[in-house]
Amino acid sequence: MDWYPKNVFGVSSWYPTLADRTFPTSFVKLKESDLDLIVNEVKTGKDVEAIISRIKKAQHGFSGATFISADIVAPTDTLRFVNRKGAVHSAKSAWNILLASEKVKNAAKNREFEFICIRPFRNLTYPREFRLFIYNGELKLMSQYMLDRPYQRLILRKDFWWAKAKELVEEISWLLPEKTIVLDIYFTSGDQILLIDFNKWGYPTKPLLAGTWDINWENEFGIKLLQ
Repeated sequence: MDWYPKNVFGVSSWYPTLADRTFPTSFVKLKESDLDLIVNEVKTGKDVEAIISRIKKAQHGFSGATFISADIVAPTDTLRFVNRKGAVHSAKSAWNILLASEKVKNAAKNREFEFICIRPFRNLTYPREFRLFIYNGELKLMSQYMLDRPYQRLILRKDFWWAKAKELVEEISWLLPEKTIVLDIYFTSGDQILLIDFNKWGYPTKPLLAGTWDINWENEFGIKLLQ
């Protein structure tokens, strides 16, 4: 029996059917013993060197900096991630940033992933990120993701953002990991939508400008922006 509990929210789960809608991504599969190396923050040794070598080969598929995650979780709780917005250049740095993340270590301890995911680093413009709340395969609410302040450029084009998001969900509804799910997306400078990740419906996923999960999701609420 496979030791790994399948997680429909992991990139490795949904990428095969939605690769054309997201960043090109490479995967490095880990053994169960490799996860113990992460949990115990092991930085040296032949087993670590073997993983770092595989990460390096995967990085060679992309030019420039890369973005590293542990399938269902990125090391966003590390100082390096905050300072560099997630960009890593070397395979060794990629391994070390995973070890520095409590989120990644906890996920490894609980055997919640088996892949390291590598994709090209992209300096995202945060106001172009949105969270989509999809209920029974239909988009019901769309929230501004970064809640630091209002952005006039979002408000001026709110009907456009909503229409494009509705079109996306209608096109990929049959490919969703679950029919009721939360999806984070990013609009490129050319107004194309890239999928960032999927999240579990309900807490602990943050409802953002939905305010609460305790609303009638049969209704369509449209786009919510800070004013």
